[in-house]
Amino acid sequence: MTGQAPEASPRVLIADDQTLIRTGFRLILTARGIEVAGEAADGVEAVALARDRKPDVVLMDIRMPAMDGLEATRRILAEAPHCRVLILTTFDLDRYVYEALALGASGFLLKDVTPEHLAAAVRLVGTGDALLAPQITRRLVERYAAQHQDPPVPADLAALTPRERQVLTLMGRGLSNTELAAELTLSEATVKSHVARIFAKLNLRDRAQAVVLAYETGLVRPGER
Repeated sequence: MTGQAPEASPRVLIADDQTLIRTGFRLILTARGIEVAGEAADGVEAVALARDRKPDVVLMDIRMPAMDGLEATRRILAEAPHCRVLILTTFDLDRYVYEALALGASGFLLKDVTPEHLAAAVRLVGTGDALLAPQITRRLVERYAAQHQDPPVPADLAALTPRERQVLTLMGRGLSNTELAAELTLSEATVKSHVARIFAKLNLRDRAQAVVLAYETGLVRPGER
């Protein structure tokens, strides 16, 4: 008797300067069948371990000694484009979280996340998707986009078709693929094709960067719905 093999779980690196946080997250993940490839107490160690262990997902604290989570995120994603970074933070409306999303982090988690949400988030970004809670992400980006003077992702919006610009604008407003399909009267498959082309043309990693870019280029302005 044959059947489909179970989907492989992502391998995770935990980077946080608090031993209790690292230990707690490791116990939560391993109890749910997710392999922890290593633990780092600062950004320098996180970059080195990411290079050595090649994790699929990095849980990255922002504030760490030696090298902060922003610089560590920048270096890890430059060396391993297929790796995904999830930011760990105490405050959701945080300038550093915004900057991490602009650098290519795939989402963020509050440190008091429930065990179920932590495991689900790791599995989600491990598939290459972005972890976005539209309400929180929108508030975060609206607060800091206007203050960000140096867009980290070069973008030539002229490369986009009118439909692709429309899709990017609606992504910036927090719409999912299902909601985009309903709004534009398109199939989800067509929407996914548009999204993939937008990512390729603008060199975006995922939806998190797309939301940031939509604000920074003025496609979406704070307060618009």
